[in-house]
Amino acid sequence: MKQPLEDLTVLDLSRVYAAPAGSMILADLGADVVRVESPDGTDSMRDWGPFINGESAYYFSANRNKRSITINLKSDKGRSLFLRLVEKADVVIENFKTGTLNKLGLSFNHLKEVNERIILCSVTGYGQTGPFSKEPGFDPVIQALSGLMDVTGQPGDEATKVGIPIADILTSKYVAISIMAALRMRDANGVGQHIDLSLLDVQISSMANISSGYLNAGMLSKRMGNQHNNVVPYQVFQCADQPLMLCVGNDRLFKHLCNLVNQPEWAEDERYRTNDSRLKNKAELVAKIATIMRTKDADRWLALFSEYGIPAGKVNTIHQAIEHPQVVARNTVERLEHPLAGEVKMTRSPLRHSGLNITSKYAPPLLGEHTEEILAAQLGMSQKELNELKQDGVI
Repeated sequence: MKQPLEDLTVLDLSRVYAAPAGSMILADLGADVVRVESPDGTDSMRDWGPFINGESAYYFSANRNKRSITINLKSDKGRSLFLRLVEKADVVIENFKTGTLNKLGLSFNHLKEVNERIILCSVTGYGQTGPFSKEPGFDPVIQALSGLMDVTGQPGDEATKVGIPIADILTSKYVAISIMAALRMRDANGVGQHIDLSLLDVQISSMANISSGYLNAGMLSKRMGNQHNNVVPYQVFQCADQPLMLCVGNDRLFKHLCNLVNQPEWAEDERYRTNDSRLKNKAELVAKIATIMRTKDADRWLALFSEYGIPAGKVNTIHQAIEHPQVVARNTVERLEHPLAGEVKMTRSPLRHSGLNITSKYAPPLLGEHTEEILAAQLGMSQKELNELKQDGVI
């Protein structure tokens, strides 16, 4: 079955997570994503464990369905070779520090000279403009600067980063969205463009109700741990055996909860009848619910909450999450064959369409695994030419 992006060629110069995970979305949709790395290796994520036969499981998480070539972009021959590939490409993705591509002679203007339809997506910590534009931006720093850490953690404790690289992950989605939007525009006007994506911009825009509450009402949100700033009860409760997240998001659900726990009078009590009144009397209400929650184990509570339509779920480890029957039923884990690591397990693309073929063709590539194959196929290079480039340290 035809894939939606199978006619798209992407040259991916990026490293670590945000941009590579974005290009992986394009690859899952059928694009030919070619990782372009230095012969000496440029992606530090290849060096982050745990390892399977010397190959990084961390690297696996962002590089499915891609091919890999090596080119020394610091050499004249390497830059010339890369520009020959740009002539035939649709998209270039990079996440060097601002200004690096220009120093290499590979800026957007340079790329347009060989391909006016090229789309360049640049991903940096702070963007191409502004006083911080040349500063390195790593996910935890962005979490700190954006205000995310300030609202994450337990009340009275230190600000806490999210347990995954959330700024990188969110930015990866915008990599794919922005490129597909640019392609759609190019379909209309035939012209490429430069996309300027900033981790800080993405994380600030993702502060959602926190930023809106401050901008419009001057509200400074506080660290609430597993509770919610604006809704009660909406937090983790300890059951007889383990913790459980309970989300009673409106007055109707609260009435259901009251009936479930045999406290129907709470629903008519002026202290608890509306969410606003529950917020004002949060401590006493939460304490009452907490006492009741400890009387049953989590599975029993989940059965009851399901019966009453109240959202709830166990606080799982990653092992428990992967083994959850819903995760299993959705075939979330796939298996790919890797030349060194053997069978590699990965979480599948979450995209599910009735009529699109979203499949995994390749395991994450070895460094330079497809160099000769791609240069021979796309540029018609002979084995003699390839050997000379190897000897010169170009590939």
